[in-house]
Amino acid sequence: MATSTTLKFTKMHGAGNDFVVLNNCAAEIDLSPGLIKRLADRHFGVGADQVLIVESSSVADFKYRIFNADGQEVQQCGNGARCFAQYVFDKGLTRQNQITVETLAGIIQPELIKHNWVKVNMGPAELDPVNVPFIAEGLASRKVGGLTQYKLPVDSGPDLEELWVGVASMGNPHVVILLDQPASDELVQRLGAILESHPRFPERVNVGFLHVVDRSRVHLRVYERGVGETLACGTGACAAAVVSMKMGLVAERVDVVKAGGTLTIEWSGQQDSDVLMTGPAQTVFEGEFYL
Repeated sequence: MATSTTLKFTKMHGAGNDFVVLNNCAAEIDLSPGLIKRLADRHFGVGADQVLIVESSSVADFKYRIFNADGQEVQQCGNGARCFAQYVFDKGLTRQNQITVETLAGIIQPELIKHNWVKVNMGPAELDPVNVPFIAEGLASRKVGGLTQYKLPVDSGPDLEELWVGVASMGNPHVVILLDQPASDELVQRLGAILESHPRFPERVNVGFLHVVDRSRVHLRVYERGVGETLACGTGACAAAVVSMKMGLVAERVDVVKAGGTLTIEWSGQQDSDVLMTGPAQTVFEGEFYL
């Protein structure tokens, strides 16, 4: 802390997904949901999709905590992981280009490739609906390539829609909807808000709207739980890439194009193999927040 009434922070972004980053290695900050929401507020605070916390760890080089703008702690954030790695290096908290980081979803391994460019080993994807978690019992299903899709009923107004969806977890839950063309603003906002809290997802869900351009490039929009649509979502890019790879639609290395920038995802397709994500991580400014 700077004084008893201010809090030092760093504003960062990864492909437009923006963060307030705090160093809490000394465990001096009271991380109440109220403080998180104040920091993330774009009118009365700093403004961010998520607030990222750097802490000490007994099992890795650092511990990484993630809070959505609504004040709720979540398991993982891929764009945040890249910014986390750039932050601890820039602040002199480590001199290693590759570090291990403890998260609620397990250990991840970010690697600083060059300044403002980070690769993260996100670990294996989880496709078993029980572990996403997703309640698949009673739903119609079909195989597309190596992926099981589920027909999900969606109450979106006067009519009941049914969507074929893929589900995956990258330490946090994702549902992926394959579209014939890029998603419209109306579709993202309408279906995103409904699906985020769909009762089939006990922990809520991040909603990905995926359009495959060719075998090396896809377009993606993500409506994140507790945030709304963001300019980029790292775990969403990983989940969408894994789903499209399992369906046989793209190669083992694919560029995921989002409104805020492009992330490169690599995966061998083997069940226990790790998903690798590479993309930008940039500091915007430093500041102090009045408590």
